[in-house]
Amino acid sequence: MHVVPRVPPFDRSATSEDLARLPADLVAEIVDGELHANPSPAPLVASSAIALGGMLRRAFEQRGHESWQILPGPELHLGADILVPGLAGWRRSRLPELPATAYFSVPPEWVCEILSSSPASLRARKLVIYARECVSHVWLIDPVARTLEVRRLKDGRWTVVAIHSSDQHVRAEPFEALDLQLAALWPRE
Repeated sequence: MHVVPRVPPFDRSATSEDLARLPADLVAEIVDGELHANPSPAPLVASSAIALGGMLRRAFEQRGHESWQILPGPELHLGADILVPGLAGWRRSRLPELPATAYFSVPPEWVCEILSSSPASLRARKLVIYARECVSHVWLIDPVARTLEVRRLKDGRWTVVAIHSSDQHVRAEPFEALDLQLAALWPRE
């Protein structure tokens, strides 16, 4: 898969107008003023995102005060940064209605980055932004290695809560009420 880690402009901070000029088949983000673009998610990434999103939506959409809005690939406008995680979630008490805009300005409480072709350095920079915006939990899923890393924000820093792998059944923050079968996230061989 061909990855374009950074695209022009190089002489100034990128804007949402620069992002809008890119072809529609790219997933683009602005991180620390730099415009980054990647092809649409690879099949392994898309498959894991759909499987996890479906499980979470079924488990948490209609739970009263515990219900969540879980969405795939939302465009998050967080200050000058524009990020697109694989999945994001907001408690309905914090985001009762979906916005009328094509993007979200309310930071999510949970994001899931599904590791693909994005460089590790870009993921690290995104984690800094998520911490700045007080996203309380981040999951990092690697569908090739078949791992789920759960992180919690504490005192402005990310703490690794757990790393799960293979076909385990797990209860992972902030969705401990769900018995998550990791085997369902990985493509069948």
